Amino acid sequence: MPINRIVPTRRGRAAVAAVLASVAAGGYAAYDRYSDVGRMDPAVILAVEKAIIPWEGLVLTSHWDPFAKIWDICYGETQGVGPGMKKTKAQCRDLLLRRVHDDYYQSIMQCSPKLGAAPVSVRASMISGSYNFGVGAWCRSTAKARIEAGQWRAACEAQTAFNRAGGRIVRGLVNRREMGDAQRIGEAELCVSGL
Repeated sequence: MPINRIVPTRRGRAAVAAVLASVAAGGYAAYDRYSDVGRMDPAVILAVEKAIIPWEGLVLTSHWDPFAKIWDICYGETQGVGPGMKKTKAQCRDLLLRRVHDDYYQSIMQCSPKLGAAPVSVRASMISGSYNFGVGAWCRSTAKARIEAGQWRAACEAQTAFNRAGGRIVRGLVNRREMGDAQRIGEAELCVSGL
């Protein structure tokens, strides 16, 4: 369960509203090419723009992550990454969008049929979480069970349990999972701000 109190915030509500308004106005039409159904789910856009990119940051040369003990590049990409790899910003963005849609969004939607009925902020938070700690862990999580029960707020709070690396609680993961920091929205903050 969360370490901090989880509350909706003005910046969380503004993030949800801004993405939904921009999607409605066609501002994210470029995302549609990554969707196999024509229009990208706004939850994917919200997750990528407001949760994944700000927390992962952009790294154009592969580097070793000492917490996860794995090589990564771009926005936290680990698949097929080794030392000395380089990517451009455009390649990183393309890779991120394809992976989030194909390997995370579609996968968690398959393991949780009721996720599609959740508010956009809940779906976005779950997409961001699965991108960071893995689809398998998400599909076995209490957050997923709360989604299946239609308990949106409880799902938002349950995902905060993924705050450890190397067996210990990591402040950066607490911030990411919960209420964020001065510059970035936390997943639970985003999640409850759209309820």
